[in-house]
Amino acid sequence: PPPPPPIPVVPIHQPAPAPIPLPPPSPDEPRPVPAFIHRGLDWLAAAQLENGGWGAGSHAHQEITDPQAVVADPATTAFAAMALLRTGSTPASGPYREHVLKAVRFLVEQVEAHPIGHPNITDLTGTQPQSKLGQNIDVSMTAQFLTQVLPHLGGDAVLAGRAQRALGICLNKLSATQAADGSWNDQGGWAAVLQSAMANNAFEMAQEAGMDVDEEALEKSRRYQRSNVDAETGAVRTESAAGISLYSIASNQRATAKDAQEVRQAMEDAKQRGDLAPSAAPSAQSLEQLGYTADKAKELEDAYRQNEATKAMLNDDAVLQGFGNNGGEEFLSYMMTSESLAKSGGEDWSVWYQKMFERLSAVQNGDGSWSGHHCITSPVFCTAAVIMTMLAKNEKLKVKS
Repeated sequence: PPPPPPIPVVPIHQPAPAPIPLPPPSPDEPRPVPAFIHRGLDWLAAAQLENGGWGAGSHAHQEITDPQAVVADPATTAFAAMALLRTGSTPASGPYREHVLKAVRFLVEQVEAHPIGHPNITDLTGTQPQSKLGQNIDVSMTAQFLTQVLPHLGGDAVLAGRAQRALGICLNKLSATQAADGSWNDQGGWAAVLQSAMANNAFEMAQEAGMDVDEEALEKSRRYQRSNVDAETGAVRTESAAGISLYSIASNQRATAKDAQEVRQAMEDAKQRGDLAPSAAPSAQSLEQLGYTADKAKELEDAYRQNEATKAMLNDDAVLQGFGNNGGEEFLSYMMTSESLAKSGGEDWSVWYQKMFERLSAVQNGDGSWSGHHCITSPVFCTAAVIMTMLAKNEKLKVKS
């Protein structure tokens, strides 16, 4: 028989020179954008295609790493545009305003061309994000971006209306494609737990922004994410995470972040008012004293305990190694942990930020981008994930440039 075809080799770029570490600011202050992230932002902006999109390329041709030689896909476009948004640029202002505006138009047109009855918002198949995360990833990433950019479209009522309708279509598609267990794992993907995490984030972001969200779908999604980590035993389910505990742990941590922060804030406020003793522990009993129903108090306690457990797990460098070397899935997991810890701030966030500063600055390519060495190798996808990891605290705080 003829010999099997050779496996494409993804070139590994020479690393950039190590940057000079910044002095750590106060844990709850927005960080200045590090110089190495500015280089990544410039590279990402230059990688945008003429039609306003960005592409990760196909899973079948991972050897193609030139961002101008691939087709734009919605998931990668939304992900890259969210990274630019996190710098403070909007469609109306900032150094990347034109890039963000072009991305809005590209994504709205994609959704409009694939209305509610269509299972996706693109006819593309086999992209790197789809193959490794799942077919649903285009919808969930686009929903996240549209939720974040909508408040900045007030100057263009027509585009704002189109974006609002497009977001509604995406949220409806997420509800329609959710599996009975609350996941989107049956939509394919090597590490489908990450796809499910992105859908959970899309629902959660839309709800926080005041959008009409399917409450039952969001609650089912949260229950699924919580089922992947046992706070008591430390057991982690990885059957939908390609056997990699990092992916499940980061997904769980991100999905429990909002409830865990509610517990922390409620406890802190109650102690300041004198409604709870200074030594009172975060527990269902304490929360019931504050007026929560028994069921809600237990739910919040479970979320808090899981969030604390995953935080401890991610202090283990062996867990952070993920697959063993960096791929887009590792970078995406780091981003979710950054977003989770940035919600509460404090020393946990400060320690994590410094760890990511050292880890990610050391593997930057000479041209300013980052590349994966397995699975999602796309420099566009990986660069966007790294930028959002480092700027997670700036999502709701003014960015210092």
